[in-house]
Amino acid sequence: MRSTHIKYYGPILAILMALLLVSCGENNAEVKEYNIIPEPAYMVQKARTFTISSRTKLYFENLAQNSSTTKFVTNTLRLMHIRPAFIGTPNRGSITITLNDTINPSLGNEGYLLQVLPEGIFISANTEAGLIYAFETFIQMLPEDIHQHPYDHITLPECTILDYPRFSWRGSHLDVCRHFIPVGQIKRHLDIMAAHKLNKFHWHLNDDQGWRIEIEKYPGLNDIGSWRVDRTDIPWGEEEPAHPGEEPTYGGFYTKAEIEEIVQYAQSLNIEVIPEIEIPSHASAILAALPDLSCDQEPQAVALGPCWPPKAILCAGNDKAIQFIDDILDEVSLLFPSEYIHIGLDNIDTENWESCPKCQNRIRQQGLANEGELLNWLITHIEDRLSSKGKRIIGWDDILTCNSLSSDAVIMVAQGDSNIQRGTIRGNGVINANSVYCDLESYQTDTAYHPLAFPQYLPLSRCYQFDPMPKSLTSDIQPYCWGGEALLWTDYINNYEQAEFFLLPRLCALAECFWSLPENKNWSHFQKKIEHQKQRMRSFGYKPCKGSFKPTVTKSPTEEGYMVTLTTEVAGTYVYYTTDGSDPTPECSIYTGPIFMPKGTHLRTLSLYHGQAQEGIYNFII
Repeated sequence: MRSTHIKYYGPILAILMALLLVSCGENNAEVKEYNIIPEPAYMVQKARTFTISSRTKLYFENLAQNSSTTKFVTNTLRLMHIRPAFIGTPNRGSITITLNDTINPSLGNEGYLLQVLPEGIFISANTEAGLIYAFETFIQMLPEDIHQHPYDHITLPECTILDYPRFSWRGSHLDVCRHFIPVGQIKRHLDIMAAHKLNKFHWHLNDDQGWRIEIEKYPGLNDIGSWRVDRTDIPWGEEEPAHPGEEPTYGGFYTKAEIEEIVQYAQSLNIEVIPEIEIPSHASAILAALPDLSCDQEPQAVALGPCWPPKAILCAGNDKAIQFIDDILDEVSLLFPSEYIHIGLDNIDTENWESCPKCQNRIRQQGLANEGELLNWLITHIEDRLSSKGKRIIGWDDILTCNSLSSDAVIMVAQGDSNIQRGTIRGNGVINANSVYCDLESYQTDTAYHPLAFPQYLPLSRCYQFDPMPKSLTSDIQPYCWGGEALLWTDYINNYEQAEFFLLPRLCALAECFWSLPENKNWSHFQKKIEHQKQRMRSFGYKPCKGSFKPTVTKSPTEEGYMVTLTTEVAGTYVYYTTDGSDPTPECSIYTGPIFMPKGTHLRTLSLYHGQAQEGIYNFII
């Protein structure tokens, strides 16, 4: 595809803190209200309580102590300073985690039942995946600062949660080609995915800017294709070409052992790793290592920045290029147990094929009409090769041009609902990754207060509006829409701390869109929940964006002017304003409800959060 410890700030914060989820004594915490993301299918809270303490025991039913789920639960509890002892028989006051031996049809494969009762905590599911999601919900029921603050007692209100996902595909795409992300940070990404019940990790492993996977048969891919000249001090898109003799030092790749480590770690979190190997286009890194696979066989370099149009493409008329594709797919198929391999297929430019004798000869040999049909021929070859390995192909929207695509192929749509319609009508599985809602490399706040990003504005509120199921889909084709996926390209993001800022909290909003039933979603409720979730993320060491503090101005016309409404994205934001051209301060009028303003009024606003001014003064002409 295309080439942010909370401080005390005085009385205002004191009032806000009194309203927070947790009221804490020196070593005790009493949870007053649950703030779960994504919103459960069914949850009811009651007045009675249960208290977790050092005496609380842990019982696993139908699970071995060395199972991945058991290890995940116990290791996570230790990280949060909770060390319940294993017991062989459940007793009053214990945490009981049960893998059902009789299927509960209400839960399906990923659902769970979680009950906090005065006599204990009870978690059950039909599968270990359901138990993992139940436990992730349980973590969100604990105090936000539990990772940093060990409590002697944690009192939880009684509740019952019956939960299950709306969609089976809840994905997160991460591009590691523009900027390499080390293994430890990939695991951090998987952790935040699991915390929000995302289950598909789409790992973008090669592009024009780098090849990121160890390949034994073609070592040049790693020796040459994984590295480029370092231009990280220059804004993306403004890089100058490499100078003669300048050594490529920027990049890296994952060894097969590291890939296996990531796959196993993901599996322990019920996350499926889906590799993306871009072929035949976006091939600058490939052709830098193997120039004889190009149409002109001229020396090339790993791209330093965006390539547009993306002309680097494998020669479809070269048998060596076809063998290369087969060899790569064979090695990748062995590395990743997933049923799916994504092959890209976006923005394909076949101009090089038009003047290539070998490509033109292939067209004649195969009885094809043009380069578009040659591309179809190649996609069919790739699909057949993967099918022979027990794999299914995934491609971006452009794969829809392949008329011979089988019904097993999966279409990942980033370009809008019309392509969702086209894919589902064909009977292909479709994943909705509409970039208008899902491209998280976009600005989430005013550009003046945000790091350089892709020039699109995508605030948290817009992400939350996303529905992976377009209203245009009739009931007979709705089952072919499998769910949605968040996209994080890294053109403007050169390290994972930056990536967290772009991802969070918007990934949380999309997670609720993928998991929760539409009737259970509520923006005002989510606004409150996400503030608690941001505290939790900071406690765990993540760096979420605080959010956008620019008010949204809505005007309702009257005979003499407008009734003006101001809304803010971040719950707990106070907006001060003036209409006489002066600078607003906390001594000015505070917005409390709709205001009448004559046409042409110069409205100026200042947002305060936790007692401090956020961003700057905003100007609006009414």
